[in-house]
Amino acid sequence: MRVIARNSLTDFWSKHPEARVALERWFKLVRAAHWISTDEVQRAAPRSKVLNRERVRFEVAGGNYRLVVAFDFRRQVAFVKFIGTHGEYDRIDALTVSQF
Repeated sequence: MRVIARNSLTDFWSKHPEARVALERWFKLVRAAHWISTDEVQRAAPRSKVLNRERVRFEVAGGNYRLVVAFDFRRQVAFVKFIGTHGEYDRIDALTVSQF
Protein backbone atom coordinates (compact mmCIF):
# COMPACT_ATOMS: atom_id res chain seq x y z
CA MET A 1 0.00 0.00 0.00
CA ARG A 2 1.00 3.59 -0.51
CA VAL A 3 1.05 5.74 2.61
CA ILE A 4 -0.14 9.32 2.19
CA ALA A 5 1.16 11.90 4.69
CA ARG A 6 4.33 10.07 5.70
CA ASN A 7 5.80 13.50 6.44
CA SER A 8 3.28 13.86 9.24
CA LEU A 9 4.77 10.73 10.83
CA THR A 10 8.33 12.04 10.57
CA ASP A 11 7.26 15.43 11.94
CA PHE A 12 5.56 13.68 14.85
CA TRP A 13 8.52 11.50 15.77
CA SER A 14 10.85 14.49 15.62
CA LYS A 15 8.77 15.94 18.48
CA HIS A 16 8.21 12.55 20.16
CA PRO A 17 11.37 10.49 19.52
CA GLU A 18 10.10 7.59 21.64
CA ALA A 19 7.45 6.95 18.94
CA ARG A 20 9.94 6.71 16.06
CA VAL A 21 10.67 2.98 16.14
CA ALA A 22 6.99 2.06 16.44
CA LEU A 23 5.96 4.42 13.62
CA GLU A 24 8.73 3.16 11.36
CA ARG A 25 7.62 -0.42 12.06
CA TRP A 26 4.00 0.53 11.29
CA PHE A 27 5.07 2.23 8.05
CA LYS A 28 7.01 -0.85 6.89
CA LEU A 29 4.08 -3.12 7.73
CA VAL A 30 1.62 -1.02 5.72
CA ARG A 31 3.98 -0.48 2.75
CA ALA A 32 4.39 -4.25 2.39
CA ALA A 33 0.67 -5.02 2.80
CA HIS A 34 -1.95 -5.76 0.17
CA TRP A 35 -5.03 -5.64 2.38
CA ILE A 36 -8.55 -5.73 0.96
CA SER A 37 -10.52 -5.10 4.16
CA THR A 38 -10.28 -3.77 7.70
CA ASP A 39 -10.50 -7.39 8.90
CA GLU A 40 -7.15 -8.07 7.23
CA VAL A 41 -5.68 -4.94 8.82
CA GLN A 42 -6.77 -6.12 12.24
CA ARG A 43 -5.34 -9.60 11.67
CA ALA A 44 -1.97 -8.05 10.77
CA ALA A 45 -2.10 -5.56 13.67
CA PRO A 46 -4.13 -7.24 16.46
CA ARG A 47 -3.96 -4.22 18.79
CA SER A 48 -5.62 -2.01 16.19
CA LYS A 49 -9.29 -1.11 16.42
CA VAL A 50 -11.59 -0.97 13.41
CA LEU A 51 -13.65 2.24 13.58
CA ASN A 52 -15.69 1.74 10.40
CA ARG A 53 -15.27 0.15 6.96
CA GLU A 54 -12.36 2.42 6.08
CA ARG A 55 -10.85 3.79 9.30
CA VAL A 56 -8.63 2.02 11.78
CA ARG A 57 -7.00 3.27 14.97
CA PHE A 58 -3.55 1.99 15.83
CA GLU A 59 -1.85 2.14 19.22
CA VAL A 60 1.70 3.44 18.95
CA ALA A 61 4.53 3.04 21.46
CA GLY A 62 2.59 0.91 23.91
CA GLY A 63 -0.62 2.91 23.59
CA ASN A 64 0.93 6.25 24.52
CA TYR A 65 0.04 7.59 21.08
CA ARG A 66 -2.82 6.98 18.65
CA LEU A 67 -2.74 6.84 14.87
CA VAL A 68 -5.94 7.05 12.80
CA VAL A 69 -5.71 5.88 9.21
CA ALA A 70 -8.30 5.81 6.43
CA PHE A 71 -7.81 3.04 3.88
CA ASP A 72 -8.83 2.98 0.24
CA PHE A 73 -8.49 -0.74 -0.36
CA ARG A 74 -9.40 -0.56 -4.04
CA ARG A 75 -6.56 1.88 -4.77
CA GLN A 76 -4.27 0.38 -2.09
CA VAL A 77 -3.75 3.69 -0.30
CA ALA A 78 -3.49 4.45 3.43
CA PHE A 79 -4.23 8.06 4.42
CA VAL A 80 -2.83 9.19 7.78
CA LYS A 81 -5.65 11.24 9.30
CA PHE A 82 -4.40 11.79 12.85
CA ILE A 83 -1.39 11.14 15.03
CA GLY A 84 -1.26 12.34 18.59
CA THR A 85 -1.13 11.56 22.27
CA HIS A 86 -3.78 9.49 23.97
CA GLY A 87 -5.23 12.68 25.49
CA GLU A 88 -5.36 14.46 22.12
CA TYR A 89 -7.09 11.43 20.62
CA ASP A 90 -9.77 11.60 23.32
CA ARG A 91 -10.64 15.15 22.18
CA ILE A 92 -11.22 14.34 18.48
CA ASP A 93 -13.84 12.47 16.49
CA ALA A 94 -11.83 9.64 14.96
CA LEU A 95 -14.50 9.03 12.31
CA THR A 96 -14.21 12.51 10.81
CA VAL A 97 -10.80 13.87 11.79
CA SER A 98 -8.53 14.95 8.97
CA GLN A 99 -5.50 16.52 10.62
CA PHE A 100 -3.29 16.33 7.53
